[in-house]
Amino acid sequence: MRGSSYRDRDYAFGQAMLTLRMAIGLTQAGLARHLDISRKAVGEWEAGLTYPKAEHLKAFITLAIGQQAFPAGREKEEIRAFWHAAHQKTLLDEGWLTALLHHAEVTPASQPVKETMGTTPFLASPARGGPRVDWGDTPAVTTFYGREWELNLLSEWVVEERCRVVSVLGLGGIGKSALATRVMHRVAEGFEVVIWRSLRDTPACETLLDECLQVLAPQALRDVSISLERHLGLLLEYLRNMRILLVLDNLEAILEEGQGTGHMRAGYEGYTRLLRRLAETEHQSCLLLTSREKPIDLVPLEGNRAPVRALRLARLDVDACKQLLAEKEVTGSAADQSQLIEAYAGNPLALKIVAQTIVDLFDGQIALFLEQGEVVFGGVRELLDQQYARLADLERTLLCWLAIIREPVSIEELHALLVAPSPAGELLEAVDGLHRRSLIERGQRPGSFALQSVVLEYMTMRLITEASREMEQGRLVHLIEHGLVQANVKDYVRQAQERLIVAPLLARLQNAALRPTSVEEVLQSLLDQLRRRAQEAQGYGPANLVALLREQRGHLRGLDLSQLAIRGAFLQGVEMQDASLAEASLRETALNEAFDIPWGVAISHNGQYWAAGSRRGEVRVWREEGRRLHLAWQAHTDTVRALAFSPDGRSLATGSWDGSIKLWDTESGALLWTSWFTDNIECLAFAPDGRTLASGGDDATVQLWDTHRGTHHQTLSGQIGPVFALAWSPDGRLLASGGVDGGIRLWEISWAQSETSVRLLAGHTNWVLGLAFAPDGRTLASGSWDTTVRLWDMESLSLRQTLTGHTERVRAVAWSPDGRLLASCGFDHTIWLWDVERSSYRTGLHGHIAGVYAIALTPDSRSLLSGSEDGTLRVWDVERGQCVHIMYGYAVSLYDVAWSPDGTRLASAG
Repeated sequence: MRGSSYRDRDYAFGQAMLTLRMAIGLTQAGLARHLDISRKAVGEWEAGLTYPKAEHLKAFITLAIGQQAFPAGREKEEIRAFWHAAHQKTLLDEGWLTALLHHAEVTPASQPVKETMGTTPFLASPARGGPRVDWGDTPAVTTFYGREWELNLLSEWVVEERCRVVSVLGLGGIGKSALATRVMHRVAEGFEVVIWRSLRDTPACETLLDECLQVLAPQALRDVSISLERHLGLLLEYLRNMRILLVLDNLEAILEEGQGTGHMRAGYEGYTRLLRRLAETEHQSCLLLTSREKPIDLVPLEGNRAPVRALRLARLDVDACKQLLAEKEVTGSAADQSQLIEAYAGNPLALKIVAQTIVDLFDGQIALFLEQGEVVFGGVRELLDQQYARLADLERTLLCWLAIIREPVSIEELHALLVAPSPAGELLEAVDGLHRRSLIERGQRPGSFALQSVVLEYMTMRLITEASREMEQGRLVHLIEHGLVQANVKDYVRQAQERLIVAPLLARLQNAALRPTSVEEVLQSLLDQLRRRAQEAQGYGPANLVALLREQRGHLRGLDLSQLAIRGAFLQGVEMQDASLAEASLRETALNEAFDIPWGVAISHNGQYWAAGSRRGEVRVWREEGRRLHLAWQAHTDTVRALAFSPDGRSLATGSWDGSIKLWDTESGALLWTSWFTDNIECLAFAPDGRTLASGGDDATVQLWDTHRGTHHQTLSGQIGPVFALAWSPDGRLLASGGVDGGIRLWEISWAQSETSVRLLAGHTNWVLGLAFAPDGRTLASGSWDTTVRLWDMESLSLRQTLTGHTERVRAVAWSPDGRLLASCGFDHTIWLWDVERSSYRTGLHGHIAGVYAIALTPDSRSLLSGSEDGTLRVWDVERGQCVHIMYGYAVSLYDVAWSPDGTRLASAG
């Protein structure tokens, strides 16, 4: 029978094998050990794919007789029928059978076979007290991998905690029915009756109840009216008086499609009554459900200690997935297997489908399949099509957005993206509906959600297909509702959007075009069509068409973008000479900078205000993350080199090459005080308590100022040459300064006695331009033009360690707020990350093409910002060591950068 097609399977024999094995109380693996064969062989017998050899069949029958698995008094008839069903080439040895049965009569019954799954009498005889079982169309589960935790939990809920209703939820193909079947086999011995029914063919509730009552009490139905309430009443009576396990598979078939509410379809309201009655009424039985989505009627009744529970199945674990692939005789390296499993999010059915394709078309080699780059195809697409067809419009919109963003986002972030924002309640319901259907999963960031891998690929393909079809028909729906490329995302996400969405969409249009120029004509025509709409009705349409035109042309020169509402477009680095933006509105769009060059920047500690000083001496202050200009004024007559907000954000200090320091009221812009010097001001730093401002400049001194009175408090002398770096210790007790003489001075200031002591840390052989105290104040890091970074112990005031790695002058150093990393940068174009705990360099960040002058880490220590002479700002993922965002538009070097305390905003200076 090996090699038989699907339709040739002997399901009758497979069911008989499964029934007898379960009556014995063995797992497939346990039976395989008894018969000295493979587990796979047992699985093929129970699937009706193959038949056992005569010697194995005899051993199996002997084992079954020893466990009294055949009905008492009918053993011979049952064994003869079983032997015949096994299609043996030889006749049953009647002498052997007689002797075997005689030996069983005079020998006490064998001890029950013990297995991890428990001794589950399956279709056991009444004499043994086993349950009556009506299988209905129970799926044959020939192999089962993993899910031990879920199996144990469900068994505990059903047997030990005696839950009335238990739901098993999950994405199609995730293994709900197989798990429910396993649970049923494991717990069957604890019930008097077990009934399995599938709702895939959407039977009426009355029909289902009638079938169940036919099993429980066929004679009683003759006296029962056909009303639903009479059926429910009788069923509940039996559920109270008997221990019954009722399994209903595929409940989603009777739920509303396209609504996402979990309500019953019209005409199936009887199931609402059934679920509520079984969940709310006291009885000793259990209803076990499987569904792709949760019925809304059970939600208010569920709880960790309530008799109504739900378990949502996650992906199958990696080891179980690898077993599944091995069973399908699919081969590949560990990395190939992991990539395949991740691509299909550990979905067993999807993996089985793709495994068969790999065997049939790629000789079982995973690597050859992965080279094709196609994840969603054939049966996998059909599986997801079924899920998609059930979704409401808002749910489909959210899936499209999640496919575009490609990273976990919060509900608030999704809400901000919608062209026509839905009420918060509706959006929450839609997200909950997608989660209940297991189409989205929670992200690592609290409150965030993302698509499973295979769903992401499916939705990307679907979005491209539907958008191209609409454009070919000269209409726009998806392209108005969704922005295919977002300006305000990480660079690698935007690059993925351009590569995986925009480029394939353009390729489809080009393939459908009659001539190359016709694609641009279509796009221009669609722009004209949008121009005739009110700007608030254009949505993301103009930005999407601009992205496609840029991909098609390589530039936007001479393009007419007038009267368009361009939302979310990324136009940095794009040639736009002679492009018209007359009467156009731009929103959330990234453009090349056209402002005066900033030479100094700062952000208030609460992130409310941003400030920048220009080379012309102008200062600007913004609110709302730089979106709204708050103040702009001529503060100095020369370049503004240094800016610093007070710790409370109420005042802003500016220092200029005109030799002045000024303090301004942040809210009103009023000048609070001014001080004049004869040399350039290079750096400013507020003490942690905000009462003192330190300044450094070309006059080789450090000046201390009383910020409240605006009076000069003290001059710290002794530095040889200009002072380029200042840093306060976290407790405000020490002030470190560095400059051209290579020495680091530690100033310990006694305010009560107006005395100051100074210690010198010597070791660098060239200028010191970078200073930073560790967050705990125990270590000071310094960076020098001698190409080294040094760590100084603040207790002993001695050199603790010298870090080498830079090949050019070091410009700046910065600690991560958690104190675990130290970053350094310089003229070798590289940023080095030093792992303090391991005392070794973790990685080098490469990407800048000129000297890196400034670095800062975000408050969560996960991202690093760098500013370079190449005119760019780069944001780096510290953990992965990758650049995630680049900001262009600066004409000259960037000399200072800083993050806001909440890590959401940054400022730069050049």
